[in-house]
Amino acid sequence: MTEPTARRERSPGMKLLFVGLVSLVLIAPLMLVYALVYDRQEQSATAQAAINAGWGGPQVISGPVLVVPFRTTQTQDETVDGKQVSRVVEVEKNLYISPVSNRATTRIDPQERRKSIYRSVLFVAQTKGKARFALPGDLARFGVTRERLLWDRAELRMGASDARGLTTGGRLLANGRPLEVQPGKGPASSGGQGFFAFLAWDGLGALDVDYGFELRGSRTISLVPRGGSTVWDVRSAWPSPSFDGSFLPEKPQVSDKGFTAHYEVDKLALGQPPVATQDFGLPQPPGNSYGMAEAIAPSAVDMAAGGANEVVGGPSHSLNISLIEPVNLYSKVDRSVKYGFLFIGFTFLAFFLFDVVGGARVAAVEYLLTGAGLVLFFVLLLAFAEVIGFTPAYVVAGGAMIGLLTCYSAAVLRTWKRARFIGALLVGLYALLFVLLNLEAWSLMIGAVLLFVALAGVMYATRGVDWGTVGKQVALQSE
Repeated sequence: MTEPTARRERSPGMKLLFVGLVSLVLIAPLMLVYALVYDRQEQSATAQAAINAGWGGPQVISGPVLVVPFRTTQTQDETVDGKQVSRVVEVEKNLYISPVSNRATTRIDPQERRKSIYRSVLFVAQTKGKARFALPGDLARFGVTRERLLWDRAELRMGASDARGLTTGGRLLANGRPLEVQPGKGPASSGGQGFFAFLAWDGLGALDVDYGFELRGSRTISLVPRGGSTVWDVRSAWPSPSFDGSFLPEKPQVSDKGFTAHYEVDKLALGQPPVATQDFGLPQPPGNSYGMAEAIAPSAVDMAAGGANEVVGGPSHSLNISLIEPVNLYSKVDRSVKYGFLFIGFTFLAFFLFDVVGGARVAAVEYLLTGAGLVLFFVLLLAFAEVIGFTPAYVVAGGAMIGLLTCYSAAVLRTWKRARFIGALLVGLYALLFVLLNLEAWSLMIGAVLLFVALAGVMYATRGVDWGTVGKQVALQSE
C-alpha cells in the first residue's frame, strides 16, 4: 500500500471559469444548428414554390373597370431648324371609370399539396359579384366630354394577378346580356393580367355588370377596392387566416371549422376619383403580408404599363387574406434554438452546484458531452418536426434527451438521486420552453422571472462557499 499523494483541487472560482469556457465552446454547434434551421426553411420555401408553380401564386383580384378611349388635343413642343415650335395635336387616351358600387362574394376552398416532406397551402376561390357603373353628371370637370368618348371601343376589364389560375374561364354580363370574354388586359392593379370584353354601351343611364370566375392560387388572396362602395364577403373552411392590407374586416368570425369575413370600403376612405385618365397601380404589400410580394409577375407589370394608351398612376389599396399554417414549425424551432443557452446554463449550473456544494467531481469533458446532448435536442426536434409535426417531435426529442442525460448524470454525479434531480430539472426546462413557444407575448416576463428565481437559488446554495479557496489538499489513494 503506497502512501496517499496530495493533489491540488481547483478553487470554486476556477471551476466556474472552466464551466464558462465550456459554455462558450458550445456556441459554435448552437450557431450551426441555427444555420441548419435557416437552410431547411429555404429548402421548404423552394419546394413550396415548385408546388405553386403548377397551380398558381398569390392572387390579387381587381375590377371590374370600364375603360373607354377618347380623343383630345394637347400641345407639343418641337425643335425645327434650331427653333422651338409649339403645335397642337390630337391624341388618344383612355378614361378609366370605376364602379359606383361593387359587391363581391368569395368562397375559398383550401387544400394542401405535398412534395416529399414539404407541403404548401393551395386554394380554389369561387368569386362572383355585381357592380354598377354610371358616368358622373359633372364629367366635363374631369377634363373629358361625352362627345369625345369612343363608345364603340369600350372595354370591361377584370383582373387576376396570376392568370394561370383562371383554368375554368370567367363570365361577364352587361345588363343581363353575356359578353364574349377575351384574355389579358386586366387592370394595372393586378399587373395587367385577367380578362376583358368589348362592351356596347353609350354611357346613358346605369350599367349593371354581373361577373364570376373560379381562381386557383396559393397562400394569399387579395381584393382591390375601387369606386364608390366596395363590399366583400369571404368564407372558407381554413381555420387559421391572417387579415391585413389597407383595411381590416368588420368582426371576422374564426373557428376550427373555418372563417367568415365581411369588408365594407367607402369612396371617401379610398380617396380616388370616380373617373380618371390613368389607372391605379399595384397595391403596396404590407410588412406582414404572406407572399404578397410575389403576387405580381414583372412581365405582367410591363404589360399593364407598356401600352401606348395605358397610363398607370399611384398604388392601389388592397384587402388581404392569407391562409397561414396553424403551426409554423420552422419559426418555432428557430425560437427554441434561441433558448438553447437557457438549457445549457441551467443544466451546467446544477452540475456545478453538485460539484462545489455536494462534492461530486465533474470533469470538463463531462460538461462538454452533456452540452453536446443538449444541442443535439434541437437537431432531433427539427428532423422529426418536418415529418410528424412540431408537438409530437418535441415530445420524442425531449423524451429521448431527458432519458439519455439522466442516465449519464447517474454516472457523472455518482448517485441516482442526483440523476433524478437532473432529470426533473430537464423535464421542467422542456415544459417551460414549450409554454414559452406557445405564449409568445408572455415569454419575456416568464423568462425574466425564471432567471431571477435561478439567481436567487444559486445565491442561497452557494452562500457558504469560499470562492477564493486555493490549494485545498485532497488525499488520493494510488494503487
